[in-house]
Amino acid sequence: MQKQFSVSIIGCGSRGCDVYGRLFSQQPERFHIAALCDIRPERLERFGKLYNTRQLFTDEEEFFRERRSDALVIATQDRDHVRMCLRALQLGYTVLLEKPVTPDKAQLKELLAAAERSAGKVLVCHVLRYAPAFVRAKRILESGAIGDLVLIDALEQVAYWHQAHSFVRGNWRNEEETSPMLLAKCCHDLDLLQYYAGSAADKVYSTGGLTFFHRGNHPADAAERCAECRYLHTCAYSAERLYIERWKAQGMPKDGWPYNVIALAPNTEESLRAAYENGPYGRCVFCCDNDVVDHQTVSVSFANGVKAQLTMTAFTERCGRRYTFHGTLGELQLDETRDLLLLAPFGGKQERWRISDLVAAARSQGHGGGDTGTVAAFYDLLCGKEREETMLERSAESHFIAYAAERSRRAGIAVDMANER
Repeated sequence: MQKQFSVSIIGCGSRGCDVYGRLFSQQPERFHIAALCDIRPERLERFGKLYNTRQLFTDEEEFFRERRSDALVIATQDRDHVRMCLRALQLGYTVLLEKPVTPDKAQLKELLAAAERSAGKVLVCHVLRYAPAFVRAKRILESGAIGDLVLIDALEQVAYWHQAHSFVRGNWRNEEETSPMLLAKCCHDLDLLQYYAGSAADKVYSTGGLTFFHRGNHPADAAERCAECRYLHTCAYSAERLYIERWKAQGMPKDGWPYNVIALAPNTEESLRAAYENGPYGRCVFCCDNDVVDHQTVSVSFANGVKAQLTMTAFTERCGRRYTFHGTLGELQLDETRDLLLLAPFGGKQERWRISDLVAAARSQGHGGGDTGTVAAFYDLLCGKEREETMLERSAESHFIAYAAERSRRAGIAVDMANER
């Protein structure tokens, strides 16, 4: 018989309750959701009923007054993470911590030191480490099928609509409130690069900027809100097109991302339109308070000689990662937009896998199956079977690379990692 653990969630948004809460609730033999904390009463009411949770808190101080469960999910805003995780470790929680850990290097070092002193454990939500296709790619590299790995070419296709939703109008639009774009969107990628390279970073160089989503590109005859704009039905970034037309084209889901972010589920045309007409997601993309970049490149040299190039761009039609691994004896491609994992040994027979088949075989959900895998790893950690993949100590390297990349981008210099950790 499996052991059941109680878990609390602070931050009942898209990741905290829509994803992890749902996955916990689907495994009642393993998890019981004991307490929820969020500053939005309507969220607490909805998820309290959905998950049959009676301990509901809107006040962080009251929530942390005592330990509420065996485990704690921290899925709040980026700059809240370290403060809350330090308190969680003091109370003896085992923590599932949403990424990025923090945009502040000093805070990350403080948390690493506290975790080393504490009996508590922290698992970071670098979910792609557990996604079946990305795991298969790692195994293929370790098998020697493409010889020695020389270069990784990675493309993070954010997609025009996702950039507008999350990084222009949404929660991760402003560095002072959250994190630089590289941490908010690409700390998965930086984590994967060092995971695949099998080495710590040696040198980092980065370029990029905010090219398009600013007032300088606002048409003179356009309004500052979509609902009042003459381009409501023609602008690619119109809230009407992104939240009503796309929602209808996707079958009008009652509880689907990103629609459940702008309006509390169950979603209807009326609730979505009212949300964008009256809320932040209806602002013109050229009239927001965003300052994160809309494109960036990062070049990383690893201590073992492997090189990597990461490109992040908002200007793509679809979301999805595309990785090419160049080895001395072959090439490996992982392309989410083509649903393809392709092994091409030089002069040999190619092997192909559909990413969707790998996910289905693993019975996984979310982020290419990575969300399910992360929850499974968290359960193992609670059972005392710690995995190394995304424990705080291992996940920290991706953040140190990101800090170095941002320093490089702003200063126009290559950064030696020797003094960055």
